[in-house]
This record gives sequence, structure tokens and C-alpha cells, in this order.
Amino acid sequence: MAKSFMQMAKEAMAQVEGISAEVAQQRLKQDPNALLVDLRDAAEIPSTGLATGGLNISLGMLPVRADQELPEEWRDSRLQDRSRQIITTCQVGPNGAIGAKLLKDMGFTSVCYLEGGMEAWKAAGLPTD
Repeated sequence: MAKSFMQMAKEAMAQVEGISAEVAQQRLKQDPNALLVDLRDAAEIPSTGLATGGLNISLGMLPVRADQELPEEWRDSRLQDRSRQIITTCQVGPNGAIGAKLLKDMGFTSVCYLEGGMEAWKAAGLPTD
């Protein structure tokens, strides 16, 4: 049976941890190796900005950048440690959840998504670039 985008997002949200912007900021401060990955297309970033220290990789490219078997020049070195704490985000949350589940399916052991996405981050007054 075919699934809608929101059905896929709800399934992902049920399988990965969602955290608030404040908890995400706290985790990023406590773990200098933690990484916030913004899954929006680059054209979407100006609407809220990119979280300070965040990495922008579009959702479509995430499985390529996080793969360990593709040619090295296609990968992102920051996504090669499967035990690294990763927090995914998007504009409002669903794509962040889908991306977090994708990473979990790829073997990442410490992955969660930002509930409310970058709109929640911005509303909490957290730093952006």
C-alpha cells in the first residue's frame, strides 16, 4: 500500500527520539562531538538561518553523504562515525524525523530529531548564522 509523506513522517517519529530546541542546544553544548544536521535544501535556509555550528545536507543527499561504501569523495567525513550523536532538523520537524530514521536504519546508534524544526529553534531564541 502506498504511503503519504505524513504517514512516513509519523512512522519515523514513532521510531526515533524527538527533542526540544532547548534539549538539542544542551546536548550540543555537553558533547562537543555532537552534530546538528539541517536537512533542508539550501534555498530554504535563509527563512530561519542555520543553527550555529550546524551542517546543511539536503535530505535527498543524506544517505549518500552518510554511506561508508560509496567513493570517499561522495561522502561527508563528519557522518562516518556511526556512534556520533546526530540531531537532525528541517523547517518544522517531519523531514528531520525521516532523516533521523534513515540514519538509524543505516546503523547510527545515537540519532534524534528536533521537534518543531528550525522554527522551534528560532522561536527559542537560539543562535543562528
